[in-house]
Amino acid sequence: MPTSQDFNVAFQELKPDLILSSVESLGYQTDGRLLALNSYENRVYRVGLEDEAPLVAKFYRPGRWSDDAIQEEQAISMDLAEEEIPVVAPLVHDGRTLHEYGNFRFAVYPCRGGRAPDLDNMPFLRQLGRFVARIHLIGETKDYLHRPRLDIASYGEASRDYLLKAGFIPEELIPAYTSLCEHLFESIHGCYARAGDSRCLRIHADFHPSNVLVLEDQLHIVDFDDTRMGPAVQDLWMFLSGDRAEQTPQLE
Repeated sequence: MPTSQDFNVAFQELKPDLILSSVESLGYQTDGRLLALNSYENRVYRVGLEDEAPLVAKFYRPGRWSDDAIQEEQAISMDLAEEEIPVVAPLVHDGRTLHEYGNFRFAVYPCRGGRAPDLDNMPFLRQLGRFVARIHLIGETKDYLHRPRLDIASYGEASRDYLLKAGFIPEELIPAYTSLCEHLFESIHGCYARAGDSRCLRIHADFHPSNVLVLEDQLHIVDFDDTRMGPAVQDLWMFLSGDRAEQTPQLE
């Protein structure tokens, strides 16, 4: 499990002059303005351009995804945008969306601003639900070949085994931790059993309010970096808030 120090080492060569030079290698003329945007795994910047609207440059953390996996992420974004779903897709240059400069792979996107959505706005939630449904209809048309699945084995058992083998759990807490995991996994298996035949399709997988930008009546869905095969409900539950009485109408 990587630490914040690992992330810093991975990006230690990513300095402002390299960021600007990367963007200019695609034919843009930057004006020297940079603004770092929120991103945990990657590094994302708003880059100012001469006589043009700014764009967003996303630099992928080295070693996390293969080129094929990144291109699958970019491809689904472009497919969704072509269907007029408000997804911010990468810009194409010389027939490519994934570029290299120095030791980094990067992509550029149109800059779309906005605020986090109001989760008490039921008409907005209905609109968002329709967009999620359309994303999933396209997502189930084919499978990813180079991206992982969201399931109990990968998100649960593999994580437990890693923490135990790497020595992160104090020895005196291992029995309690192991027992807790077993009870948790048993409950999750029970949820899958009650759900019945759940489909696994291409989903956003990190769909939460910070990845939806709202500006007046327009919304934009961003950051498909964690997209993978998984159950559709993964793209719904992070928008639920409050107690059960509040969550029920939100889910509906």
